[in-house]
Amino acid sequence: QVQLVESGGGLVQAGDSLRLSCAASGRTFSTYTMGWFRQAPGKEREFVATIKWSGGSTYYADSVKGRFTISRDNAKKNTVYLQMNSLKPEDTAVYYCAADSSRMGAFIDQRRYDYWGQGTQVTVSS
Repeated sequence: QVQLVESGGGLVQAGDSLRLSCAASGRTFSTYTMGWFRQAPGKEREFVATIKWSGGSTYYADSVKGRFTISRDNAKKNTVYLQMNSLKPEDTAVYYCAADSSRMGAFIDQRRYDYWGQGTQVTVSS
């Protein structure tokens, strides 16, 4: 069992940056693939980024590629980050982190993920 707590959301202007954090409880964080997803008002939740347990492989949605960076700290903080640069109004959403304990890879399908945080709101004004 793992608990995930996101932080770092807020209200920013277009072009600004934010860094989201997701702190995980438990000793097995380093064995989980971690992902970020988001849900905009009136839309379904969608994939944003994922990183394998070792941190060696990352994948991004086309809409954020080149602007967002996912990373993780397995050694000290049991935390996964999402650095978001050049934010756009269409990035406005609730952002969720999620953990996949299967050790089968890094997936964009949210059904692969076992554990979810409560979400953090990101609002980008134009």
